[in-house]
Amino acid sequence: QVQFVESGGGLVQPGDSLRLSCAASGTQFRFVTVAWYRQAPGKQRVLVASITPDGSPDYSDYLKGRFTISRDNAKETAYLQMNSLKPEDTAVYYCNRENERIRLPWGQGTQVTVSS
Repeated sequence: QVQFVESGGGLVQPGDSLRLSCAASGTQFRFVTVAWYRQAPGKQRVLVASITPDGSPDYSDYLKGRFTISRDNAKETAYLQMNSLKPEDTAVYYCNRENERIRLPWGQGTQVTVSS
């Protein structure tokens, strides 16, 4: 089944950094806007950031400059650099096509837990 595969999550302390990766072979990756989403316990999945095929990023306002999205079309991989992590960043992080009309089945996601 063609889908995105997320990795790089873990248990970190407040203020730490993590870099998430999203491998996307066979998904026409280089032609679509890709986005990172997150779902906290008991809450809906929400958009974190997106990046166009040519690398233009867009971020949700609540991030306040702490996260950076990037992509490598040759490797068909997207990244999410997360700095100054807070407990409220705890969630399962997913990636997918931003356009819901062409969205692929959701993958397993990668768990990020921020706790002291």
